[in-house]
Amino acid sequence: MPVTRLPASLIDRSAIFDPDLVARHDVSGPRYTSYPTAPQFRTDFGAAELRRMAHASNGDPIPRALSIYVHVPFCFSPCFYCGCNRVITRDTRRADVYLEHLAHEIALTAPLFDRDREVVQLHLGGGTPNFLDARQMTALMDALRSGFALGGGDGREFGIEVDPRYADAATIRMLAGLGFNRLSVGIQDFDPRVQQAVNRVQSEEQTRIVIDAAREHGFRSVSVDLILGLPRQTTERFARTLDAVLALAPDRIATYAYAHLPERFRAQRQIDATELPDAAARLALLGQCTRALGDAGYRYIGMDHFALPGDDLAVAQRAGTLHRNFQGYSTHADCDLVGLGVSSIGHVGRSFHQNARELPDYYAALDAGLLPVQRGLVLADEDLVRGDAIQRLMCHGRLDIAAFEHHHGIDFARSFPVELDRLRALADDGLVDVADDAIRVTARGRYLLRIVAMCFDAYLDAPDAASPRYSRAL
Repeated sequence: MPVTRLPASLIDRSAIFDPDLVARHDVSGPRYTSYPTAPQFRTDFGAAELRRMAHASNGDPIPRALSIYVHVPFCFSPCFYCGCNRVITRDTRRADVYLEHLAHEIALTAPLFDRDREVVQLHLGGGTPNFLDARQMTALMDALRSGFALGGGDGREFGIEVDPRYADAATIRMLAGLGFNRLSVGIQDFDPRVQQAVNRVQSEEQTRIVIDAAREHGFRSVSVDLILGLPRQTTERFARTLDAVLALAPDRIATYAYAHLPERFRAQRQIDATELPDAAARLALLGQCTRALGDAGYRYIGMDHFALPGDDLAVAQRAGTLHRNFQGYSTHADCDLVGLGVSSIGHVGRSFHQNARELPDYYAALDAGLLPVQRGLVLADEDLVRGDAIQRLMCHGRLDIAAFEHHHGIDFARSFPVELDRLRALADDGLVDVADDAIRVTARGRYLLRIVAMCFDAYLDAPDAASPRYSRAL
């Protein structure tokens, strides 16, 4: 199927890929799915603190809706690039044990939140959520509905990540029947040589069947994931992947940069580092990808995300309601996020919480009748102010100083003298414009949003901040 290219007059130029600028700022830094970021979470935050934060949140004058993230850790086989929390097994009975504990966690967690707080967003991630069969998935959704008020209107966004190698049209029909209306499909790369190198052999036909079924059964949005910088990738081969992906016409495309950290992720030790593209090749892949998606009509949302103009993400960005959380960019900014399952992270009120990251610890807490919260953080006033500045830049590429001062009751210049000096240095390099009324990320700076956001990160000055806890910008 030929890929349609837009006329030059219709191509979005709000973000311009400048390879020299990107290469100069290719440093390690957070992706800012939260601020403070997860390495700052503390083990003295536990279940009691989560209860206190939920109670305080229930007391807000206008009840906040809820967003729920459920982590399903199981995968049938390992993808060597993966850095997610997952358990490799082909024994689907292990999911029954997990779901029993997850139901117990839901029963303990749901009463913390007033019943009139509707769940408008639900996301199942992993791992491979479609490791669960129809019976198990139904049991999970029944447990969620018994504890929470799951929204049923058109405004809800119930998403699930799916591996097409273990799904078919019947799987998608079942998910639609359970209320899911947004699908995230892993692709990474369609080139067979790359797929073999990362142990994920997936055909275009398998992927097309799943995406076509989603559209047939009323899913409002389909997104796909690609990874740049995998072993054996070249611009020539990746051009064919891009053509195949654009022919599928997903509503959203995420283009993640592969971070090779074999010292942290054991599966990555199976990758031959000599086959990884060098910095110049990675830069060429990124430029190729941004050009192809722009030419095909996708709007750059931020970081690695692109969306068609009519997709909810693009609409939210134009409306100024875009938000960023642990699942990336989101359309629901005014929600408390409840994390369920092993390793999951939530954001309730002015706090973050994370569950136990290992299954034995997760099971042990629930078997003892305890919430499995292992660490978290109560945000200080300064964290809230800095986090808001980072959100505005990451989501909208702009911070209006007068409105920001009014909202937080601060004098911007007096509160952020060091930060303004850092921003002016970036302005000299063309990433931002710094004026008395606003900070604006330039078209060339939009592919380096996290570099701009890092100016407001007070934790990066800590002695161990340079440790390899964060991926590089490129």
